[in-house]
Amino acid sequence: MALKHNYEAFTKLATSCRTAICCRVTPSQKAQMVELVKSWKFRTLAIGDGGNDVRMIQEAHVGVGISGREGLQAARASDFSIGKFRFLKRLILIHGRYSYNRTSFLAQYSIYKSLLICLIQILFSFVSGISGTSLFNTFSLMSYNVLYTSVPVMVNILDKDISESTVLQHPQILSYCQAERLLNPSTFAGWFGRSFLHATIVFLVTIHVYANEKSEVEELSIVALSGCIWLQAFVVAVETNSFTVLQQLAIWGNLVAFYVVNFIVSMVPWGGMYTIMFRICGQPCYWLTLLLITLLGMGPLLALKCFLFIYQPSAINILQQLEHSCLTTNSKFSSIESHLNKIDKDLENSNPAEANAGSVYEPLLGSSPSSSGRVSGLSSVNILQSNP
Repeated sequence: MALKHNYEAFTKLATSCRTAICCRVTPSQKAQMVELVKSWKFRTLAIGDGGNDVRMIQEAHVGVGISGREGLQAARASDFSIGKFRFLKRLILIHGRYSYNRTSFLAQYSIYKSLLICLIQILFSFVSGISGTSLFNTFSLMSYNVLYTSVPVMVNILDKDISESTVLQHPQILSYCQAERLLNPSTFAGWFGRSFLHATIVFLVTIHVYANEKSEVEELSIVALSGCIWLQAFVVAVETNSFTVLQQLAIWGNLVAFYVVNFIVSMVPWGGMYTIMFRICGQPCYWLTLLLITLLGMGPLLALKCFLFIYQPSAINILQQLEHSCLTTNSKFSSIESHLNKIDKDLENSNPAEANAGSVYEPLLGSSPSSSGRVSGLSSVNILQSNP
């Protein structure tokens, strides 16, 4: 009757509660409860271990099935399957958060590297009189996305901004993911501005350095392509938080592989790039041009990144500083508490809407000993109070 005749009032009541216990409900009513919370634009996660939970699991944004005594129906219908309920904490805090960070970087980096090569083509069209002539040959365009720029980000699955123990100790950092701080229109705009800046630098430096040289178009394309490869390698290196051997090999080994592949192609007489790499790499002007492109392209980014890290650190930056300074709860306790207060204040400012409706998010975060003190200090919510 509540779902049918008093849907809006029941929805307000349900979303004001910290915990709602639904007794003797059918599988369809479980799914309706999830749909009810989804209608208020909340992200939902459903977890179950039996066949009667399948509809609820499929209705939620994220479905988690427990494979146990009641069979595998819930596990097969879910997005993620775990063996015990206690594994949900690591699934969300560790694997879910790392997955969000890596997916955010991969999506925006893919747009960045594609825009970089396209914007250079657009800028070259103004020099070529809008004739439709391509600065890069077919092999370079095909290899750019397939060979030259895909390998470094493939090992991004190993990147961790902060350690697992730090995440478990400060679970409130999960609010960064809920607030979409790493993947939103403003971050996309930042990556677009980065690609436009780098494309402009690569094109203008290449054109002006080789303006008085009797160079072929193929030579200009190799210089511009080399500048793109160098910039994307340093961009990946700057955005990487934890370096491993595989990541080092992928980033810098890919840069070496670029020259190996092009030297091999330059040996083929009918490839359109015959002897070009041998001529280009033998010129000091080529290496100085790449050095200038790298300094002009990465200088502003490094300066901005250092400024934000030192003078306007985020909650993640503060936790990174705590890790690097090896602070523990037994030493410099007051310093840690001041850092944690900054983290809480930063997270509250990141998404005030979720801070007001924090009852939906508090159960998971409140299960940690380090956050129990903060959760207990929150004012209670009057579930019968009507909205003005």
